[in-house]
Amino acid sequence: MIKNIPEGEYMAYVERKRQEIVEYHLENNSFYRDFFKSREFSSWEEVPVMQKKDLQRPLEDRFSKDYNSKNCYIGKTSGSSGHPFIFAKDRFCHALSWAEFNDRYRWYGIDLDKSIQARFYGIPLDRFGYYKERIKDRVGFRYRFPIFDLSEEKMEEFLQEFGKKRFDYINGYTSSIVLFAKFLKKKNRILKDISPKLRLCIVTSEMFFEEDKVLLEETFGVPVVNEYGASELGLLAFQNFGNDWILNSETMFVEVLDKEGNAVPAGEEGRIVITSLYNKAHPFIRYDIGDTGSLAENSSFKKPILKKLLGRTNDVAVLPSGKVVPGLTFYYVTKSIIENDGQIKEFIVQQTEPGSFTVIYVSEEELRQEQKKKIEEAMAVYLETGLNLSFEHKTMLNRSKRGKLKQFESLL
Repeated sequence: MIKNIPEGEYMAYVERKRQEIVEYHLENNSFYRDFFKSREFSSWEEVPVMQKKDLQRPLEDRFSKDYNSKNCYIGKTSGSSGHPFIFAKDRFCHALSWAEFNDRYRWYGIDLDKSIQARFYGIPLDRFGYYKERIKDRVGFRYRFPIFDLSEEKMEEFLQEFGKKRFDYINGYTSSIVLFAKFLKKKNRILKDISPKLRLCIVTSEMFFEEDKVLLEETFGVPVVNEYGASELGLLAFQNFGNDWILNSETMFVEVLDKEGNAVPAGEEGRIVITSLYNKAHPFIRYDIGDTGSLAENSSFKKPILKKLLGRTNDVAVLPSGKVVPGLTFYYVTKSIIENDGQIKEFIVQQTEPGSFTVIYVSEEELRQEQKKKIEEAMAVYLETGLNLSFEHKTMLNRSKRGKLKQFESLL
């Protein structure tokens, strides 16, 4: 078993597996040979970094020898990076992906073959896709709460279902689960009192803040852990009991690189780049997933720890001075102010021009002028002066087809 490999031998295991997967695809995958531009593997540092746009071509052109859509798992990325594509995993690799999830969930007493999941996800709205997901939910011990309608009336229905069904855990998109927690707080209800069997909440796919974790644990009455994954790869990181984000070192090799493709020291921020060590059907080798983050200083080959996840590399804002900052900077600043009021349910920030931003928010009442002024002042302090800020009050925010909420969006 991979997990039984001693710490002292783990570096050799990773180096051997990553060389094997490169050499396999060089020999068996014409797409990867053309991308690699070399016949032989010489050193890991010379292996080219793959971008999502490199994979935006017909899947049939990217299969390895002897693999096809009939003998593989086929999926599609969400497109949240702006570069959606169809991908493949061979069946052994796909089984390893689920084994990884099962192993991490068992840390908290969750068994994927038995435990009942309350699933806060989107769902396809076409007839075939809808019923396909419903069948998968039934087989997978899941009850889905569609999140395209998150009105208080609908969340009241959610609450009633928690009273009827014996859920073991919650899993789903961060923003929708946080909104449900705010609904519970307003109602002065603790979810575990209503659903006593509930033991865990897992949030995924969107940014998760410490104050959100406090809110969820307070209103749900169970531990809340953050999961980091990607549909084309599987589980990337999962929080342990000490709140360390443990990266998947069994089936993935995770690097943090600078713009030139060089590894940065632990603790420094850079691009998160992943190698799938076991996918023979399709190459994901030094694959830039589109996120930025950093590794913890106490990381090792056997136990790499994700210190920080900052969000998408393409979610950047351009300021009037020419300075470029992560879009989430606005989200942090705005969140700290308007959520203190307790009336704001959700919000996103859009950049419309190089110096212009719109805060789109959901609340029962519009922001008061003094609240808007505080946000403007905070942005001047944390970013720069001269920003043009506008506010748009809504009753509900638009989500993607999959139900995700993108907290920052550049329209430039």
